[in-house]
Amino acid sequence: MTMNAFVTGAFDTAIGKLPGSSCMGLHAEAALGAVADAGLALSDIDGVLCAYSFTQPHLMLASVFCEHLGIHPGFCAAIQAGGASAAIMVMQAAALVASGQCRHVLAVTGDNRLTGLSRDGAVAALAEVGHPEFERPFGISVPASYALVAQHYMHAHGVTSEQLAAIAVEHRRHAARHPKAQMQTPISVADVMASRLIASPLHMLDCCLISDGGAAVVVSARDAARDTRGPAIEILGAGQGHTHEHIVAAPSLSDFGCKASSRTAFERAGVRASDIDVAEIYDSFTITLAVELESIGFFERGEAGVAAERGELGLGGRLPCNTHGGLLSYGHSGAAGGMFHVIEAVHQLRGHAQARQVDGARLAFVHGDGGILSAHCSLVLGAH
Repeated sequence: MTMNAFVTGAFDTAIGKLPGSSCMGLHAEAALGAVADAGLALSDIDGVLCAYSFTQPHLMLASVFCEHLGIHPGFCAAIQAGGASAAIMVMQAAALVASGQCRHVLAVTGDNRLTGLSRDGAVAALAEVGHPEFERPFGISVPASYALVAQHYMHAHGVTSEQLAAIAVEHRRHAARHPKAQMQTPISVADVMASRLIASPLHMLDCCLISDGGAAVVVSARDAARDTRGPAIEILGAGQGHTHEHIVAAPSLSDFGCKASSRTAFERAGVRASDIDVAEIYDSFTITLAVELESIGFFERGEAGVAAERGELGLGGRLPCNTHGGLLSYGHSGAAGGMFHVIEAVHQLRGHAQARQVDGARLAFVHGDGGILSAHCSLVLGAH
């Protein structure tokens, strides 16, 4: 099956601590890189999708970006779905080109969260995620919300903190193979366990990074993709799943929207989870990846951490996962964090992932998760 849409350009900027960077500067660098990668000119772009920014918030960020870059697309909008934004932007771009409304849609993200936001500013911004009546007054934070999920998960399935830590260790191993990764120094399970406790049972090294960086892709219609430099990557399937916004209202602490979103994406692509060669899945915390891997159907309940201990998430393993190092070790700069997963999938399917290349990768699964496991979007991408 097909969605008649192709990723024809992909680019991510440097990642990490980038003094002097700005939200719009990172957007522009990522956009120009992706358009050049596709072999196109800015004048070929007739659709633009942006996400959101903490350091340069604006009611109409996509319009601000187009003004900044001096382009005048026929379609322009911003999408805000937290960590699911990037995957949803790709899904929306695919719909725009498949319907004939656009030929080349630029989906661009970026933020300078590390150098452009103070620690207190970041805490204050993320505190807004909590429910104003039933969560915020009691001091809940994003890490505490995920810790709640982790406590339930570990109690229900007998999973240990060491097994969750094995996920972080494997991600750091992947990041060490990527020259742009923010964190490349190897870590051990003992290092994770010895790192500062943030919200029990999650330690510092169970949590994602804060970074500066930007990333963008160009999504083209089938006929328009023939005019690009290539190799184009086909968007075979996409799906979304939404169950709640605040964790206090979640219908379950075990089943989340990723179950429905992945099922739809697999059905549209005509493939199964067992067919996937490489997976790039949102990993804001180690527990995030564990519950998503299992809800999506890659592993049985309670087995993701055990699989990480066995090396099954590594190169040559049963399911190489987050081969760039993920949000835990590659970097996380807001919506661009989710777009880094898309970029890495494109690299893998093009065979351009160098030292971290998965041999024979033909099918990739990408997943974004926004809020407290609230908004989910899954993509199945294929080498064409």
